[in-house]
Amino acid sequence: MQVSFNYWRRKMGLHAALRLVAGVMLLLSLALTHWVHPNWIYFSVFIGFNLIQSSFTCWCPMITILQKLGFKE
Repeated sequence: MQVSFNYWRRKMGLHAALRLVAGVMLLLSLALTHWVHPNWIYFSVFIGFNLIQSSFTCWCPMITILQKLGFKE
């Protein structure tokens, strides 16, 4: 069974998609830190700082991107 992007866009809410993207990016950056180069840890730090700033400002760049891709709240 092939599942299309439109299926996930309809089934997954905006905030669930945001948590999915943040989790995948964090795990990816940690894998790159372990297997490629230690300086990839700064990508993890960037993700963490972005999550912290979004809690204070109520604005997250990824939310804007996901909304343009068609995800609904």
